[in-house]
Amino acid sequence: MHSTLPLSLSVLVSLGIVAIGLLYIAVPKKILAGFGLKPPALDVDTLAWLRLKGIRDVVSGVAVLTLMLTTNGRTVGIILLVLALIPFGDMSNVLASGGSRATAFSVHGLTCAVMVLTGLLLVHVL
Repeated sequence: MHSTLPLSLSVLVSLGIVAIGLLYIAVPKKILAGFGLKPPALDVDTLAWLRLKGIRDVVSGVAVLTLMLTTNGRTVGIILLVLALIPFGDMSNVLASGGSRATAFSVHGLTCAVMVLTGLLLVHVL
């Protein structure tokens, strides 16, 4: 199977996750509303936790990009399938916490679905 499309999707997803992570690090107050939960009081501790989320996102995206340069598409696909647990967990957390269902599904659920689809294409399941 030709892997140009799934590898291109991998790059887009990875760069998108890195960009979102950088926003959580640089301007957490501005990006917080897009997560789908009621914004908490933004004290120093909360901002530190939001930056930790940003670091997680940046590292996840960079890890996939690094693997794309150093290994094969199948390995990238497997890692995407594993990392899809992050947006699935975010979606589940938003839903379990009474957050925005629309955001849970449209942001986190869609990200998870794209990562799973891309991962499956790269491991040649589809």
